[in-house]
Amino acid sequence: MISKLLKSHLRAIPNKMSWWLWVLLVPVALFGLVVLRGAPYVPTKRRLLDKAFTDLYQLNDKDTLVDIGSGDGVVLRAAARRGAKAVGYEINPILVLISRLSSRSSLISVRLMDFWYAELPLETTIIYTFGEARDIKRMYEKAELTAIAHNKVIYFMSFGFNVPGKKPFKYDGSFYLYKVKPLQRG
Repeated sequence: MISKLLKSHLRAIPNKMSWWLWVLLVPVALFGLVVLRGAPYVPTKRRLLDKAFTDLYQLNDKDTLVDIGSGDGVVLRAAARRGAKAVGYEINPILVLISRLSSRSSLISVRLMDFWYAELPLETTIIYTFGEARDIKRMYEKAELTAIAHNKVIYFMSFGFNVPGKKPFKYDGSFYLYKVKPLQRG
């Protein structure tokens, strides 16, 4: 009797372990795979954002901020607190869910979408990114294309990384702000 009970429990352990293993591996895999496509998830500190949106770019209710790789939505919420509309693009479904649950404001929109394939809103005034050295120049080029398509100046703010070959409009040690003008095509 005891032997049967013990065997039954021992057979159940792999099933229970495999369930828990999946619960742990799926999020790890999602975060790991996202790194192959973009920057890793690193939350931005609220006080640094407050300083950037006060000293470098005075974000207000006339702005629409686009956050590339919006993560948990901290940048989107900081923008909304200043009255700006905020649109986040994120490819990690777990972070999209967290962001949507914690960013309940009519000013905030979070999209489970790859930024590279997105057509940015016409109202876009500033693009924010915690890019990384590998992609920052390409992100800036997307901002240039958006400025041309929308025929207006768009600001590009990068946390931690400068755009190679471009001089920042403003800089504070952590954030680089660029003024992207709509150059002529051709």
